[in-house]
Amino acid sequence: MPRFFVDEINGGHAYISGDDAKHISRVLRMSIGEEVTLCDGNGHDYIAKIDSMGDSIELTILSMSENIAEPTLELNLYQAIPKLDKMDLIVQKSVELGVSKITPVLTERCVSRPNKQSMSRKIERYQKIALSAAKQSGRGIVPQIMPMISYQEAVEEVAASTGILFYECGGESLDKLISKNTHHVSILIGSEGGFSVEEVNLAKESGIKIATLGKRILRAETAPISAISIIMHLSGNM
Repeated sequence: MPRFFVDEINGGHAYISGDDAKHISRVLRMSIGEEVTLCDGNGHDYIAKIDSMGDSIELTILSMSENIAEPTLELNLYQAIPKLDKMDLIVQKSVELGVSKITPVLTERCVSRPNKQSMSRKIERYQKIALSAAKQSGRGIVPQIMPMISYQEAVEEVAASTGILFYECGGESLDKLISKNTHHVSILIGSEGGFSVEEVNLAKESGIKIATLGKRILRAETAPISAISIIMHLSGNM
């Protein structure tokens, strides 16, 4: 059943407009009386029937249920900015796997060093990718793509929760850091050049755990997908 996120469900009715309304009428070629799944972005799913169609589509809510696709833990990804369009893939797959929030981070070894203006345009694109991935994977929320921050700012935020930095030169195994009792974790993933020794030391001094993803060195776009998958498995969310 087609799935759409809506801003508000009020009095047993909902409305879909913009690109989603065009998609329903012109691409899916749906008609009055057909049903879709709506999500309020807060973890609730609704079965709704199309009542009228036009620039805005009116629907009647038939039933409501808790979304079953959301993980039991909040996983926030702090991703050092990679080259080219690799971030597109990272956003898409991270959302599919259950990440809660993604924050781009400018680290010492980032080859790509966008300014705030160009990054704000990229974030708009990343948010659209996140929305599409959330629809496709049946998520109950649309993970937020945050503004780009410095490595120092990222360390301060990650250290405020269960924080893990993945380092290609070794660290603790994830099965020693994550369990089914883990409900909140923030992870730091490097760009193509990884993290400098100074950055790793700063993370350690801030109380962030240093972890490994194994003996092989993974690409910048592979590491977050692997890390999130393993964390979801160890926490009972796969």
